[in-house]
Amino acid sequence: MKIGERIRNLRQLSNLTQEELAERANLTKGFISQIERDLTSISLDSLVQILDALDEDISEFFRGTVEEKIVYRQEDRVTIDKEGVERFELMIPGSTNRRLEPILITLRQGQATAKERPHEGEEFGYVLQGVVNLRLGKEIVKIKKGECFYFWAEREHWLENTSSDEASILWVSSPPSF
Repeated sequence: MKIGERIRNLRQLSNLTQEELAERANLTKGFISQIERDLTSISLDSLVQILDALDEDISEFFRGTVEEKIVYRQEDRVTIDKEGVERFELMIPGSTNRRLEPILITLRQGQATAKERPHEGEEFGYVLQGVVNLRLGKEIVKIKKGECFYFWAEREHWLENTSSDEASILWVSSPPSF
């Protein structure tokens, strides 16, 4: 059994970031990260602090395996207030600790996502409703309902809705950047 993997699974099931768990357990985020990646050993005292923060009984921790959450329902989503965007929903809570970050974005006429600075990774999007412009540096690409985009995130990028209809986009970033 890998203790770090079990702790990471419990933390994600609790919808906590490493930083939030560290704060609750009175430990550092770096230490939590090292434990989850099995890069360091953990004392019994630290394990108890972490399990207390996760509201997990130590005997249960060693007894069974954590069931991975596979299905996420609409009520699981986390809505974040983003300036200039009608709706910004994290579809998988805690996805910033994963390899992909799926987001559902709704833009009214004239709204745009924040400009994302160039970074390592890939971006994928699927237009569920409406028409949007994808801005890649100085390039503008129009994308309609039913079409998708995919690009390396090495240029500044953002979406804007210049049409009169509302637009909905499923946007997936890897690694998470929102």
